[in-house]
Parts: sequence; structure tokens; C-alpha cells
Amino acid sequence: MSAPSLHSFQDQVSELLLRHRSLLDVMSKMGQTNAAATRSVTKAITECGCIELHATKQDFEPGMDLQEAKETISKHVQGELCENCRDVITNELGRSLFYMSALCNLLGIDMEEIVERESQKCSTLGLFNMS
Repeated sequence: MSAPSLHSFQDQVSELLLRHRSLLDVMSKMGQTNAAATRSVTKAITECGCIELHATKQDFEPGMDLQEAKETISKHVQGELCENCRDVITNELGRSLFYMSALCNLLGIDMEEIVERESQKCSTLGLFNMS
């Protein structure tokens, strides 16, 4: 079975969304689910301990090429998510995606178009895209 496309997922969300059809309701639910996803990552660190956060300053040397920078930069996460934490975080991210899709539906925006535009920006701007 193949994964559903963003378009089919967006259509599915449109069919299922009954209670939160108001733009304000959807925006508040989107914020709530994003906070819950962040909280579930935090709990993986502070309660479960399956992953650890070791954040330090990212040191960039002048003249460093892209490959050297990728090897030098740390993601600050040590360990791997346990099965339970991975499941919780995946569920919370799914809920966030649901409400993002609902917001797109209410505003007449196609999620596949968003992904396409962001991909084009990444291709065009490369490293300068997120700076």
C-alpha cells in the first residue's frame, strides 16, 4: 500500500473536520498541537531519558567548506528515541499535520503547492534559504 499524497490527506481532513471549522479554532488547535509535540520531545529528554540534549555553541571557521561544516555541526541530540517516545512524538506530529491541513483547507491553500514552493526555494537558495 502506498503512502497517501498530501492532496488526498488534505481531502480526508476536510471530510473529517466537524467541530473546528472556524479559522480561529483551527489556529488555536494548531498552536496547541505544536506545543504538545514540543512537550513530547521535552518529556523524552526529561522523563524517559532515551535521548539527551547537549547544546553548545556551533563553531564555524571562516573558509570552511560545506562538507566540513556538516561534519563539524552538532545536532545536540545524543541517544535514540525509545519505541514509546517515538510513538508519542509521531502521534503529536500527526495531529499538528492534521490541523495544518485544516488551516490550508480553510484558506484554500494546497499543501502540495507549499511543499513544491519550499523545495524550489531550497534548490534555488541552497544554504542561504534558512539563514
